[in-house]
Amino acid sequence: MTRTIRLNRIDTVLTTLEYPTDPSTVATECDDVTVRLADGEVNLGETMAGSTAARFASAEELHTELMSLLPRRAVGEPFQSDGDA
Repeated sequence: MTRTIRLNRIDTVLTTLEYPTDPSTVATECDDVTVRLADGEVNLGETMAGSTAARFASAEELHTELMSLLPRRAVGEPFQSDGDA
């Protein structure tokens, strides 16, 4: 069964994993998760398979790594800020 989740809700998936963990385990356990981004979708398992991290001690570490692996347009327009006028 494929699960689809918005990026802003990804912690509900990440917190269910057992820690510490590694990228290959996350890739296997999350190969059925599609993450909806601001501009498109990615498969969580495939995305985490591209990680070069050795392990993740917590969901927060995994979240940080995931965000670094996402495409530039994952969370909105590049180079835009709410503070820019």
